[in-house]
Amino acid sequence: MDLDFSIVWGYAPTLLQGLALTLGVTAACALAGSLLGFALSLARSSGVAALSAPVTLYVEFFRGTPLLIQLFWVYFCFPIVLGLKMPAVVAVMVSLTLYMGAITCETFRGSLKSIGAEQHDACVALGLPVWTRVVWVIFPQALLRAIPPLLSNVVSLFKESALISSVGVADLMFVGQNLSNSTARPIEFLSAVGLIYFLVAFPVTRLVGSVEARLLRRFA
Repeated sequence: MDLDFSIVWGYAPTLLQGLALTLGVTAACALAGSLLGFALSLARSSGVAALSAPVTLYVEFFRGTPLLIQLFWVYFCFPIVLGLKMPAVVAVMVSLTLYMGAITCETFRGSLKSIGAEQHDACVALGLPVWTRVVWVIFPQALLRAIPPLLSNVVSLFKESALISSVGVADLMFVGQNLSNSTARPIEFLSAVGLIYFLVAFPVTRLVGSVEARLLRRFA
């Protein structure tokens, strides 16, 4: 077996372009999905069946089905159902945002439960409107408590984003597959792609542990 990893360096700019798209999609969907997840967590924790029941169904569906199936359904079925032409990038953004919203809903729901009842009572005593209470009192505290699992969710989303290559989006995985096929060097290029994913994800996973330890000391 003749291995030559030096060939990868000649295609480094192309791989970095794929990585840039992967990071961009991950960041955009992580932000949108986290905001969606917070809104869903409020609805699920509201105690109003008309709100919590459909949200629970949504969350359980997206957490209980493979992301690849969700991606294919949005990409192939949404245009038929809605009668709209949907570019692959748009389908990817919609699919990953919906998935991120479902997993972060549970993250925020757990952090909301950790906020003491006195915080809510104080808001009521001060006569704060519901919107002000949510945005300036509840959300900052929930976000602070949710940082470690949120970062873990972002890492998971980053790794799961490799699936978007299956619908032709030129992310890191798509570029790596194309280069491995065109050069007949699958070991070199797929190993390089795996290493890039690791080099991006590993520091964040270490950061999660550090942040979690600090928060545990703060709220102990």
